[in-house]
Formats: sequence, structure tokens, C-alpha cells
Amino acid sequence: MQETLIIMLLLAAGVIITIYKGINIVPQGEEWVVERLGKFSRTLKPGLNIIIPYLDAVRKKVSTRDIILDIPQQEVITKDNAVILTNAVTFIRVTRPQDAIYGVEDFYLAIQQLVMTTLRSILGEMTLDEALSNREHIKTKLKDQIIDDVADWGVTVKSVEIQDISPSASMQDSMERQAAAERERRAIETTAEGNKNAAILEAEGKLEAAKREAEAQVALANASAEAIRLISDNIKDKELPAMFLLGDRYITSLEQISKSQNSKFVIYPADLQGAIKGMLGNVFKK
Repeated sequence: MQETLIIMLLLAAGVIITIYKGINIVPQGEEWVVERLGKFSRTLKPGLNIIIPYLDAVRKKVSTRDIILDIPQQEVITKDNAVILTNAVTFIRVTRPQDAIYGVEDFYLAIQQLVMTTLRSILGEMTLDEALSNREHIKTKLKDQIIDDVADWGVTVKSVEIQDISPSASMQDSMERQAAAERERRAIETTAEGNKNAAILEAEGKLEAAKREAEAQVALANASAEAIRLISDNIKDKELPAMFLLGDRYITSLEQISKSQNSKFVIYPADLQGAIKGMLGNVFKK
């Protein structure tokens, strides 16, 4: 009796364990890959699923939600031999779990390496300025190039985002020195241009002043000639008008000499009229 009871209890325990193993409840957002005797059998969808214990086994529980796959930072050499640092993040979703399990050994690592090598290839065909200013173009081109490859692994690429593209530390130092040199060059050019314009303006001012001075001398000479003519016509004397104007200018010159800082004494001739006649010479002698 005891042996029979033990056997019945063992059978009952075996049945319970078998039923437990055969009943599988798959949570929402997951799919389970089932193998039968080591070969792919089917995929369990979310909900209650029954499998054959001891023949069927769950090989892998695969998430069908969006997966955030981080792409590590790497150094890339651009077309113009600049070294930049870049990293990215990829959003993927497993649409065919059996392909993701059997199509590649580790689809996480495979997609990560694929994105890294493709990103390096894209940036290698661009100059530094293009790489820094065309992030959207890089993102679109990167997604287009990897989407077909990952589709063979049962994975859909939802989006690829470039997190950062920046020059390396040595490249940043070189760019800063180049920018400082460029600023200094522009400052020198601006100063030189200002000096040139100032010199041109100064020369133009001197030229204009010389022209005005010449015009003034011509006008003064014409005025003097006209004054002499008017005085001669009115007085009817050739010597007296000239003596008057020459005496006026002589006195004016002496006044200017007296105002000079270098002048200490100014001596007027005792016979001013005689001095003027002497200056005229024999011009007015009949």
C-alpha cells in the first residue's frame, strides 16, 4: 500500500510538473522562440500558450518593444584628415524573433558594429566643415545604408540619431590657434586699410587746400590789379596807386613779422615814401 501510494504521488507530481511546463504565459511586448528537439518550431505570441513538455523548449525570450541601442564614441578621420569624435543612438524593433536568433549570433552587437563602421565610412567621405554642419544628412544616409542589412536579421530600424560630432582635443587646439591667427590677420588688414584711407584723405585734403590757396592767390592778384587800375583811372597817376598798394602791403608784412615769436625788433624806415620809391626803381620815371 505504501509503495502504491508513493508511486501515485510521484505520478501526480510528474503530471503537475508536466502541465506546468506545458503552460506558458507570454507577457505583452515579448515573443518566445520555441525549439522542438533542437530545431525551430514556432514563436509564442503574448497570452496563454501550450507546448509539449520535454519535446519543446523555450530557446529565447525576445522583446518586441523599441530597443535603445547605444553606439559608443569613436574617432573618425575626415576627408581633409581632421580627427573628430562621434557617437550615436539607434532605435530598433525586432519584428521576426526567429531571424534575430538564428540569423546572427548576437544581433545587438552586430547592429552596433554595423552602425559604427557605416558611420565611419560616411564621415570619411566628408570634410570637417561638412561633417559638423550636415548632421541630418548623415543621419538619413546612415539609416538608408543599414536598413536592408538589419532587415535580414528580423530587425527594423526605427531611427538613428547622431548624438555628438566634435573635433578631437588636438584638433580643437589647432582650430583655436588658426582662429586666433585669422583674427590677428584681419585686425592687421583693418588697421592697414584704415591707415591707407587716412593717408588718402590727408593727401586729398592737402591737394584741395593747395588748389584753394592757388585760387586765393589768383583772386588776390586779380583784385590787386583791379584796384591799381581803378586807382589809376580815378587819380590819373601811374606812380601814386602803385606806391599806395605797395606801401599797404609793406606795412602789413611788417606787422606779421612783428607778431612772429622769432622777431625781437621791428624797425620802420624813417622815410617810408622814399623807401617805397626806391623799391619801385626807375619803373615810374618818365
